[in-house]
Amino acid sequence: MGGSSGSSPCASCKLLRRRCSKDCIFAPYFPPHDPHKFAIVHKVFGASNLSKMLQELPVNQRGDAVSSLVYEANARVRDPVYGCVGTISYLQNQVSELQLQLAAAQAEVLSMQMHQKPHLVQQDRETSFLMAGDNFNSVSHYIAASVIQDPLKRESFST
Repeated sequence: MGGSSGSSPCASCKLLRRRCSKDCIFAPYFPPHDPHKFAIVHKVFGASNLSKMLQELPVNQRGDAVSSLVYEANARVRDPVYGCVGTISYLQNQVSELQLQLAAAQAEVLSMQMHQKPHLVQQDRETSFLMAGDNFNSVSHYIAASVIQDPLKRESFST
């Protein structure tokens, strides 16, 4: 992949306008047909820092490291302050909101079922509710509180 005679230099050597040696640390990860990949990583981290990072890693981990650095560099260009942390935070908030909506919908379904069978008693691990009349608010607050306490907990509320 490196600069042996007849092959084109890797994307990094092409951008940096230098000769691509056969032991070029960038060549396996930045092929000549994808110059944007190196350009964005170079813009955010710099070629020298990237070279140092890659040299400190075992060869079998470098490909994953380059993928991560490309992702982070793209995120930094989109959001210079927060980078990929901003994206992660946004997605976590979205998951929390969707969990609350799901809990409210499940509580509404329970309420509708209870109105059809007013004497049914629902047992829960921690609390039991008598599901008759207007207990919808108690159920929805209980379920919403469960979601708020541990928004990443993957648990079904329909038992």
